[in-house]
Amino acid sequence: MPVFSTELFLSTLALIGAVIMVSALLSGLVERTGFPQVAIFLALGACIGPIGLGLLDAGLQSPILRVVATLSLVLVLFTDAVSLNLTEVRTHKLLAVLVLGPGTLLSAALTSAAAHWILGLTVPMALILAASLASSDPVLLRGVLKRPELSARVKQALRLESGMNDAVLLPVVLVTMTFLSQGGFSGGDWAKLLLNILLLSPAAGVVVALASIGLLEFVRRRMGVRRDYESIYSLGVAFAAFAAAESIHGSGFLAAFAAGIAISALDVELCDCFLEYGETTAEMALMFTFVLFGTSLIWTGFSAATPAALVFTALVFLLRPAAFQPALWPARLDWRERMQIGWFGPKGLSSLLLILLPVFASIRGSEPLLTLCCFIVLCSVALHGLSPLLLGKGAVTGEPETKAAHTITIDELRALFASGARHYIVDSRSERTHDEGLTIPGSIRLHPDSPVVAATQAQLARDAVLAVFCA
Repeated sequence: MPVFSTELFLSTLALIGAVIMVSALLSGLVERTGFPQVAIFLALGACIGPIGLGLLDAGLQSPILRVVATLSLVLVLFTDAVSLNLTEVRTHKLLAVLVLGPGTLLSAALTSAAAHWILGLTVPMALILAASLASSDPVLLRGVLKRPELSARVKQALRLESGMNDAVLLPVVLVTMTFLSQGGFSGGDWAKLLLNILLLSPAAGVVVALASIGLLEFVRRRMGVRRDYESIYSLGVAFAAFAAAESIHGSGFLAAFAAGIAISALDVELCDCFLEYGETTAEMALMFTFVLFGTSLIWTGFSAATPAALVFTALVFLLRPAAFQPALWPARLDWRERMQIGWFGPKGLSSLLLILLPVFASIRGSEPLLTLCCFIVLCSVALHGLSPLLLGKGAVTGEPETKAAHTITIDELRALFASGARHYIVDSRSERTHDEGLTIPGSIRLHPDSPVVAATQAQLARDAVLAVFCA
């Protein structure tokens, strides 16, 4: 008997198409207004769910939800790792340590204590809930990081946190789940679990990544590989690393993160290809997951809105800034910057995916945690998603007119120099490639994420010819 009926298959296919089309059509609106993209897809899920057209109901027993949620968590962890700028991490070591150590862990500890005392949860259950809620959602943060009103140091801290905090919080969830499922630990159990988390699972991811990078480099030299296909290749590496670790009874999620770190460190070209093409594919998958949650599951969170839960929810949003204020003090950030870093820690898909792990593992008492997490995520989408709108307009209107673009050769560039025409050499490489150390004499740096804003600030002449270096 097939797992998926024909009607379910067609509904799922139509849903994937709708997600892709809606993402494309609303991308400009989301970019200009800062309106939370996540809210749009949750609303789309509600429209096709039981309270809407009744086309799809992705509840906890839905096989689609289980598969998509697992793949999405793999993509979240892998994307976080690949997108991590290791040069930035090395440059801002102190900030990275403070954000991930005292900041993230103190926030999770305070939230765990609140869950234990206010909600009456056992310590292990409180730890799982707190670790899940301490995870920052990279999708919601993406809009925040583009706001020019935030200082560079605030953006650095948020990028570092969103790129690495899941690697700190996931082991907490996995260890606590194992403790609950086994009813306790002996000394040998602790050693075996730590070996799995610290060595076996990451090693599986690194081995897959090294083998994949070596194979890709061999083919590059012999035949060449298209850049857009390299991004697809990197997604294959993520799923292969997950499967390899799971086949040896390790954690595929930790393996996917380790594979992403290995690619980020060893193959800049593959990493940049993923950021150019594959990251969009991964984001579509994450948006699809939000639609599935929006059909019915996330709205069950409103049933958790008891007085105690409301008090706890308020504390979740207040305890994080309270934890980050003292935690980031050694980084010599002013109190406003520390407050902004503490506030912009949105709870979203990462939190939902982490809290689903004990639910899928049939850990007793985990389903109420999911319901409460759904409610907190809805509150976070409203509060954190709309918060950037209060910072002011970040988009630039009245973009300068541009001439048709084409690839320019070295000889044409020399001819341009000799002609005396007004021109600029623009360095628009990605941050990772730009940090390689190669500089172009006389070039003007325009960040590829916000070229219009950077060009306006640099007061470039509108009638000039731009020779853009973006390799």
